[in-house]
Amino acid sequence: MAVIQSVQEKYMREALRQAKKAFALGEVPIGCVIVYEGKIIGRGYNRRNTDKNTLAHAEITAIRKASRYMGDWRLEGCTLYVTLEPCQMCAGAIVQARIPEVVMGCMNPKAGCAGSVLNILDMPEFNHQVKVTKGVLEDACSAILKDFFVRLRERNRAEKEAEKNGTILLDKTV
Repeated sequence: MAVIQSVQEKYMREALRQAKKAFALGEVPIGCVIVYEGKIIGRGYNRRNTDKNTLAHAEITAIRKASRYMGDWRLEGCTLYVTLEPCQMCAGAIVQARIPEVVMGCMNPKAGCAGSVLNILDMPEFNHQVKVTKGVLEDACSAILKDFFVRLRERNRAEKEAEKNGTILLDKTV
């Protein structure tokens, strides 16, 4: 029996592949792809700690790569797929890039700016609004984040215990 997946699921799986790259680096596992005319033209994953750069979010990296591909800062006709609801910086960049559609995996109730805390993507005061689809492969997108933070808490506890006992932990990955 063949499994039928939607186009949105297909590209969200690609965004999840990017999130797994962040996870492998010990970064919060967020991934993003940008699609134009059925082709992925930008990919990105969270690298803030690795690059020591506030701007190294998955969406910003993917937007930069897609803009290079398109030869323009305007990404009209593109769809951005991201595993976690964008923050205020990324939501602002999406609006600035004129991306018409965003597909999200899971919401970010503490810092999301596509409907959770704010909705920068649909503010009539801006000259561009974005169509948003929520919950595509939500369980998988949420699971990778939960797994990351469980491991991070365990590692932090182990580091505190090691520090208390005067031992050194060699493995710093999550």
